[in-house]
Amino acid sequence: MPHNFLVVWLVQLLSVGVLGGGIYIFYEWYERELVGTSYLVAGLVMVLWTFGGRFISLPLLRRPGAEEPNFMRGKTVQRLLRPDGSVLQVEFFGPEDGQPIIFSHGWGPNSTIWYYAKRQLSDRFRIIVWDLPGLGKSAKPKNNDHSIEKYARDLEAVIAIAGDKPVILLGHSMGGMINLTFCRLFPEQLGSRVAGLILVDTTYTNPVKTCIFSNLVRKLQKPLLEPVLYLTIVLWPIFWLMTWLSYFNGSLYITVELSGFTGTETRGQLNFAAFLSALGSPGVLARGTLGMLKFDETDTLASINVPVLVMCGASDIATKPVASDRMKAELPYSERVTLKPGGHMALMEQNQQFAEAVSTFCAGCS
Repeated sequence: MPHNFLVVWLVQLLSVGVLGGGIYIFYEWYERELVGTSYLVAGLVMVLWTFGGRFISLPLLRRPGAEEPNFMRGKTVQRLLRPDGSVLQVEFFGPEDGQPIIFSHGWGPNSTIWYYAKRQLSDRFRIIVWDLPGLGKSAKPKNNDHSIEKYARDLEAVIAIAGDKPVILLGHSMGGMINLTFCRLFPEQLGSRVAGLILVDTTYTNPVKTCIFSNLVRKLQKPLLEPVLYLTIVLWPIFWLMTWLSYFNGSLYITVELSGFTGTETRGQLNFAAFLSALGSPGVLARGTLGMLKFDETDTLASINVPVLVMCGASDIATKPVASDRMKAELPYSERVTLKPGGHMALMEQNQQFAEAVSTFCAGCS
């Protein structure tokens, strides 16, 4: 979500500062400008922490779980070439005659974020996942169009290869925003090709309006957030290096923990989410984030004439539950499920609750 860019940016600067400070102290000790073994130790600790702090911080933060997520990819794959030059990676799991559910992930990770859903739902549903353009195994558009409207049109292309049965569209975070935009652009498909929607930890408007400290973030959008995003597009290799430094020193775990989880996640879930967030190109992420700042589908809600499940983590700060309350109130045929305890990544942290809610809703739609 957009506000995360500012927090991650500050953490990245801290990571560079620690590395630079460690090198400086070590050099000054070598040149005998700083005298004493304590300076040598301090410089070495700062440098070593930069490249290996994660091996200390991760075990301290969380304990290992019984089933940790991994990069589970599908054996049945289709590659969709789009008019703008992007290529979509679409993967299929489960029985071909099962109720199809198309999963659209949020902005930052890729479709491997659906590890638990694939494991827990593919025995009875046809699970279809895709990487958003520029993330995972999907190639970015040549015209650098990362608008939500572009992604909604890409989603329409994924629906076209989903089979004959009406699909259920499930979107997390930005994926839910894509689903709402799809409903505006392709209203004729609701009730015919689309049987229902599942909106998970998402919003109906510019996400800076529904995140924690929204009043402050809205004031910072023009003077600070947007300039940082444009700077990231220009200097993306440097920002990517800074991101990986924050991953290796363990500070990225803290930002991912605070923005996505509530403390009941496992060590593997935290590491997996942090690693996925480090994989995405900062330039691509910045362009998509700028696209989110123009998002507003408030007027679309009342026109959605298919069943909708609105789901969110009870303690989500990236998209506060009040956004789900608003959508539930304005969608004509909707129900609400709250995952407890859970934050923005409750789909991982409370994966059993998530799978049960999805299964129950989809069974009702079919």
